[in-house]
Parts: sequence; C-alpha cells; structure tokens
Amino acid sequence: MNAPAASALPVLILHTGDPDDVLRRSHGDYAQMLRHAAGLEPAAARIVRADAGEQPLAPSSYRAALITGSPAMVTDRAPWSEQAAAWLRQAAAAGLPIFGVCYGHQLLAHALGGAVDYNPRGRELGTQTIECLPAAAGDPLMAGLPVSFPAQLLHAQTVTRLPAGAVALARSALDDHQLVRLAPSIYSAQFHPEFGPEFMHDHLLRYQPDYAREGLDARALAAGLKPTPTAASLLRRFLGLRQPATTHP
Repeated sequence: MNAPAASALPVLILHTGDPDDVLRRSHGDYAQMLRHAAGLEPAAARIVRADAGEQPLAPSSYRAALITGSPAMVTDRAPWSEQAAAWLRQAAAAGLPIFGVCYGHQLLAHALGGAVDYNPRGRELGTQTIECLPAAAGDPLMAGLPVSFPAQLLHAQTVTRLPAGAVALARSALDDHQLVRLAPSIYSAQFHPEFGPEFMHDHLLRYQPDYAREGLDARALAAGLKPTPTAASLLRRFLGLRQPATTHP
C-alpha cells in the first residue's frame, strides 16, 4: 500500500505549555492559538502535549511541525523538554519542516547545538519593532515582507548562541535572534505570530504587579499594543513554502 502524500499528512503541533487558567479560558490554549494562526482546521493538525509527557509519532507521520510557547524555561532542562529536544533532533535529521515559537524557538536552538539563557539585555514585552537583517533578502519565507514590522514579544530567555549553520534573519532592540533559519526547512521566531493585542492586553494587566517589580510599566505597554499582521502571516507562509521531501530514518 502506498504511503500518503506529504500534503495529506497532518501538521504536528508540539504543545509545550499554556497561559494560566484565567487567560486560557478567555483566549484558548497555546496550541489552539498556533493552529488558528497557521490557518489549520482541527482535522489538519495533531496536538501532542509534550509538557504532559505525550510523545509524537515518527517524523514521517507529519508534513510539518510547529512548536508552541510556554511559561517553562528551556534552561530548567525538564525531562519532558529534553525528550522533546531529542525528537526534534531526529525530525531535523529526517528533513521535517519545523517552525518554533518563543519556547519552541529556544528549544530548537538548544536541540540543534545552540545555547539558551536569560537575556542579559532584559525582558521584552508588548508590541515591538522587528528589523530584518541582510540575510532575509534572499530567504523564501521573507520574500516580499517589509524591512521592519511590529510583533508581539513576551519573553525573558533568549537564544544566546545560534547552532552551527543557523542564520539570523531579523532582530529587535534587545535580541539579535528574533527570527532564525536553522536549516533550509527549519525556522523559529522569538516573537509570537499567534498572539493578538487582546491576549497581550489581558496578560500585561494580569501580571502588572510582577512586571512592576522588574521596573516595567505594563499599563503603558498595554496602551501601546497594536495589530501585527506581518508577524501573524509567518506561520501560513511557512506552511505554504515548497518544502524538500522528508527522508525516513
């Protein structure tokens, strides 16, 4: 019996964490946010809760993989996270197209030999400007995009060293690795294509006292939020790229 065509396979969403219950009830969980942003119907996605110990099938079972954000920290080296990193190394070696977001961005870098730590330049929050770097000009994911665009940022840790062969495509004021190409079919973003201003607003106000202790004005950041359509388009653009065939390990 012939194997299904790659286009008929589902997209894996590797779920690595969630907002707190109050935000989740209002806005959905991170896997659902990622699925919506990617334009995937429920039947076209397979959500695997890595943070709950679930494991994906073999990479050849999927046409691509997306990795969510998380309140966890990659540097904690939680067993479930290290298990997910091992699967990602296998998937990368098999040529599976992968896109990681925030925690997923950091987890991919860690899995492929890079380094992750707290950002020495500080936490990034709110709608901030992403600036494309020269390498973006020839990249298929970035074709036709403006040289700078707004995106929603919500992170304390960052990729401090890229894996060998990875290329930074965009930066922000506090992070040189906002968008990275780790391999021809593997990308990751420190910013959140899947977050809209509504979620960011509620998050910032809910955690205002915590951010105030770090000297950050969450109310001012909430007032400065705006839509981020270019950033939001990246997951759909990624899934629409002509991808190389996946090899079978």
